[in-house]
Amino acid sequence: MEVKTVLLTGGSSGIGAATAILLAKNGIKVYAGSRRGTVADSHPNIVPVKLDVNDAETTKLVVERIVQEEGRLDAVICNAGAGIYGPLEGTTEEEAREQFETTYFGSFKTIEACLPVFRKQNFGRIITVTSVMAVLQLPFQGLYSSAKAALLSLSQSLSLELKGTGIECCSILPGDVSTGFTSARKKTEAARREDSPYRERMEKNLAKIEKDELGGMAPSVIANAIFRQLGRRHMAVRVIPRIDYKAVGFLVRVLPAKWVLSILNLIY
Repeated sequence: MEVKTVLLTGGSSGIGAATAILLAKNGIKVYAGSRRGTVADSHPNIVPVKLDVNDAETTKLVVERIVQEEGRLDAVICNAGAGIYGPLEGTTEEEAREQFETTYFGSFKTIEACLPVFRKQNFGRIITVTSVMAVLQLPFQGLYSSAKAALLSLSQSLSLELKGTGIECCSILPGDVSTGFTSARKKTEAARREDSPYRERMEKNLAKIEKDELGGMAPSVIANAIFRQLGRRHMAVRVIPRIDYKAVGFLVRVLPAKWVLSILNLIY
């Protein structure tokens, strides 16, 4: 089956908005979900949907609406997420749960809502937007890395479980991307403390991270990677866009962990 109708979460800005526009221009109907229920650019093939992925019942209703209006749902792109910055020491359980709520559990609930439709069709594409940080952990972003790593593991385990059903899974692992994610990043209470023992290191670390992000690749690079996977006969299980980040992913796999951590310590 050809992908004609897609549910996209986190579709109001950044990677989500770029993906919605690219897919729409290529003839794919995109139901772009976001908490605001708005889209950055209008297009006849984009349907803005008010969707909080943390609300399982609302997500199911959105999926039912898509099937009712289109008669099908071919793919879901789980892109909604947020970032929390700060030292693990002093981070509250509430802050940790907040990081996982949208990034991991929101994707889990969205996929769960789509699977019955995909099974009925004997076809479906599940794309999760994770991060290079799922395989490359940085200091003071341990919660974000953990949530993205959990999402990557979820996708790969699900890929095994769905073998032979016509439903495929793919994880896209972006590196630094220039989006509003940088300005929207939240700091934990421990990170905001003036007397934090990590204060000096965090200031240097965050300056480096923000510089890399603001100078990062355009969201269209990730959108193109998603579009290419949707058009393939069989999706790849894991995709790292751009050659330099592919190289980083390769080195993380082949170098001893102690070496990788030593290099990261020098950089960050």
